[in-house]
Amino acid sequence: MGFCLPLYQPPDFSLPPLAEAELVRFETVVRPGVAPDNYHATTIFPEYFHLAPGRWVLAAPSRMDCVVVRGAGDRLAVTEFRRLRPGDLVAVGRSDNGEEGIWVHTTGFAAADTGPEKFAFRLGRSRETSFSIDYDHLYALLRHERQHGVIVWVLGPAVAFDHDARAAFVGLIELGFVDALLAGNGLATHDIEGALFGTALGRELYGKQPAVHGHYKHLDALNRVRGAGSIRRAVESGLIGDGIMKELVDRAIPFVLAGSIRDDGPMPEVVADVYEAQDRMRALTAGATTIIGLATQLHTIATGNLTPSFTVDPRSGVRPVFFYTVDMSEFAVNKLTDRGSLAATSILTNVQDFIVTLHRGLME
Repeated sequence: MGFCLPLYQPPDFSLPPLAEAELVRFETVVRPGVAPDNYHATTIFPEYFHLAPGRWVLAAPSRMDCVVVRGAGDRLAVTEFRRLRPGDLVAVGRSDNGEEGIWVHTTGFAAADTGPEKFAFRLGRSRETSFSIDYDHLYALLRHERQHGVIVWVLGPAVAFDHDARAAFVGLIELGFVDALLAGNGLATHDIEGALFGTALGRELYGKQPAVHGHYKHLDALNRVRGAGSIRRAVESGLIGDGIMKELVDRAIPFVLAGSIRDDGPMPEVVADVYEAQDRMRALTAGATTIIGLATQLHTIATGNLTPSFTVDPRSGVRPVFFYTVDMSEFAVNKLTDRGSLAATSILTNVQDFIVTLHRGLME
C-alpha cells in the first residue's frame, strides 16, 4: 500500500464571509500571566487572523488552549498563559467563523464522505474493530516519514517489559523510524534494568521468572546510573550495553524524560520541573509530523495537548500531523478524543504485540 500525503486546501479569503470580515482586535495584557477578557483560545486546527484588509495570517507553530500574541512585523505567537507579560497584545474574540477576524479552518484536510450508508454498524473503535488496514496505513506512513518527516514516539514502561518488544523498538531506531522520544522515568529505568540485569521490575524479560531480590533491580539500575552521573555517561562507559536508551544516546536522538510525583530515583536526565519538561516536549512536538503514543495514557494526552493537527513544512507548506494512540484499554485510547485532540487514530491492542508486529512489517 502506497502513501500519499493529503493536500491542504486553504480558505478562500476572496469569498464571503471572509471577504467582508472585520479585522481581528488585540487587547493589552495588564498583569503577568493574565489574558484580557474575551481572549481567543486556540484549537488543534489551522487558525487565520485578519490583520489588515485582505491580509490573513496563519498562526504557527500552534497548540491548543493557548492565546495568540501579536509581535513585530505582524508575527503571531501562540503563547501559554504563563508566558504573558504586561504590554503583550492578545487576540480577542470568541467566534471562529470570521465575524471577529478569526477563522478556524477545520476542513483543510477533509476528504469527501464516500460512505454509501447513512446508518451503519461499528463506526467507532473498540475491541471488536478490525485494525489490519491501520497497520498497512502505518507502514506506508512511516516509510514516507522516514524520508520526509519527523517521527516522535511517546512510550510507557510496558515497551521495555518484554524481551521481544524492547528488541523490536531498538530495531525501529536502527531502521531510522525514531527521530525523538518522550517518556518518563519508568521507561528509562526499566529499559536500563533490562540492560544491566535482564529483568524488568524484577522479572526476567523473556522467561518472566522472578529474580532473587527482584524488587531491588530497578533501584539498583537507578543507583548505578546516578553513580555514573547520567545515562549518557553510563552508555559511554560501557555500563549500559544494550537497549532503547543506549540506542538513542549512540545515535544522538533527542529524548525528554518528564518527572512525576511517583518517581523513585529518578534517572539523572529526568526533568523535575513540570513546565520545563513541557517546554522541552513542545520543542520536539513542534517539529513532529507523526506522533505515536504507546501505553501511557496521561503522557499521551499531554503530548496531544501540545500538538496541533498541522505543521508548516518550509518546502511543501501546511501539512497534517498524524497522531496514533495505542493501548489495550478502550478508555485509555478514547480519552485523548475526550480531551479535544480529535485528530488521533486509536489502535486497541497489547502494545508489546503492536511494536513487534510493526517492526516485522517495516522490515519487509
